[in-house]
Amino acid sequence: MLRRTWAVMQKELIQIVRDRWTLFIMVSMPMIQLFLFGYAINMSVDHIPMVVVDQSLDAASRAYVDALVTSGFFDVVGYLSSEADLVQAIDQGRAQAGIVIPPGFAADVSSPGSGRAQVLLLVDGSDLFTSQSAYNAATLIAGVHATDVLMTRIEHSGRTAGRQDLLPLDTRVRILYNPNLDDLWFLIPGMAAMLLQLQSVSLTAMSIVRERERGNIEQILVTPIRSAELMLGKMMPAALIVFINLLTILAVGVFWFEVPFQGNFWLFLWLAFLFVFSGLGLGLLVSTISQNQKQAHQVIGVIALVGILLAGFIFPRYTMPPLIRAAGNLFPVTYFVPIAQGIITKGIGIEFLWEQVAALLIYVVVVLVFAVRLFKPALD
Repeated sequence: MLRRTWAVMQKELIQIVRDRWTLFIMVSMPMIQLFLFGYAINMSVDHIPMVVVDQSLDAASRAYVDALVTSGFFDVVGYLSSEADLVQAIDQGRAQAGIVIPPGFAADVSSPGSGRAQVLLLVDGSDLFTSQSAYNAATLIAGVHATDVLMTRIEHSGRTAGRQDLLPLDTRVRILYNPNLDDLWFLIPGMAAMLLQLQSVSLTAMSIVRERERGNIEQILVTPIRSAELMLGKMMPAALIVFINLLTILAVGVFWFEVPFQGNFWLFLWLAFLFVFSGLGLGLLVSTISQNQKQAHQVIGVIALVGILLAGFIFPRYTMPPLIRAAGNLFPVTYFVPIAQGIITKGIGIEFLWEQVAALLIYVVVVLVFAVRLFKPALD
């Protein structure tokens, strides 16, 4: 019995060692997952990029901004002149939050009879973790800072605090694009992006690998068909299926779950079409390095895992180390998630998304050229 068991074990070990690509994936996946979960996942969001509109320009307004920065939750990335410029910076993705300090801030804070100074904090509501963290942090910091200002005022007046003393600062937080922080408003754009990448990659890769396993590739090679024609014939049915599923998700999200579609629907479809081709090209690359369907499934699983973690769908990318962010740039979903969130949730146009669109267009050209160059040798 032991001899027969040992013989089977030897056979399996030999097969595993011979299949070096599968062995590499099996051995490296735990380490890849450890690094991704260790560096990409950050449940406590801090250092939120923030722009400031300081219309008071006095010591009190600077002290308030310093209190936000010193807390570690906010980083000032720019000073602007109006609330409209602030909203535009959030639309462009240059900031995730912005603060508007009105004129006469110092007088309202320091004078008991002038009333409470009001500050407006605008937060990007298209990002779940950022909006929740910014709201909670701003509320807490504003309360602490207002209490410190009140105690300083009382000490200078030489009296004790009483019930008649009110906090001299009132911070109003407004969540843009998703005021009620509805989870589905966050999920639908990201789900659309993840669906497009996963299905476009898997359908193309599995279709070609399946042909190779069945031995049909040899029959195709003796026909007059060219590599580009074969690739196009494999890609278009997959693209059709992906678009049908995309429209289904959008229809259910908008009409059943009442998630508002704020932007231009046709612009979204054209950019989704561009994104699908990037996924199809990536699927072709997967097919060139996969000898069987098992290997293709493993590679697609890695792409899906990395895409979810590094694309900014769940966890904001600005909290990730530079090396991890650079790794996320290797996947097209990283460029399409801001596009989907911008059009569906924010209702913005291509003038705010041109950087992501340009990057996605370059990605499509590079990945398709690279796939064509590797596709013919892989068939041979």
